[in-house]
Amino acid sequence: MPSTIYNCLDPEGRKEGLAAAVEAVRAGQCVVLPTDTVYGIGADAFNNDAVARLLATKRRGPDMPVPVLVGSWSTIQGLVREFSDTAKTLVEAFWPGGLSIVVPEAPSLPWNLGDTRGTVLLRMPNQPLAIELLREVGPMAVSSANISGHEPPTHAIGAKQQFGDAISVYLDGGDSEVGEPSTIIDISGPAPVILREGAISAERIGEVLGLDAEQLRRK
Repeated sequence: MPSTIYNCLDPEGRKEGLAAAVEAVRAGQCVVLPTDTVYGIGADAFNNDAVARLLATKRRGPDMPVPVLVGSWSTIQGLVREFSDTAKTLVEAFWPGGLSIVVPEAPSLPWNLGDTRGTVLLRMPNQPLAIELLREVGPMAVSSANISGHEPPTHAIGAKQQFGDAISVYLDGGDSEVGEPSTIIDISGPAPVILREGAISAERIGEVLGLDAEQLRRK
């Protein structure tokens, strides 16, 4: 199936692109979409075949679980075992934005995101096109739009150069503003721990949580 890059900076292109992306996601296909950090490859989080296709396209195994993007603050509450005070504080301070949060997932959710060990990594991107798509189709499993080991692209053409016709719908929303991956913080254990520093510094997170940045960096 030939692929199409939709120019979503143009109103008509945006309308056509969103419609094509919604149709593709609902049909169990993967799409490429812009986020505020880097471009992502995404699929319906609750369609296990689609998530497996996403991993295969990236040439990545289930040992690195796929993050889930949501389109609103309220969506997180149905996906977590408990919406803790720490989670609430981080969501209110940094969403939408470049912070991914690892939390215990709600029991019996019908998804298979990889070897998650009972947790899920959640983020709400600060990108209007991505938000619009997420609000239309629901939570999406989204990983950076690159073949594993290659550089994550900050524009749609960079993703197309890696995936080609393996993806039918590319949404071009211009260059990603941040240009680096999100920061990942794990709050599923006894104390918050930063697993990857990226778009948001440990110092900023420490200020919000009332913790020293070095405490957050301890693994």
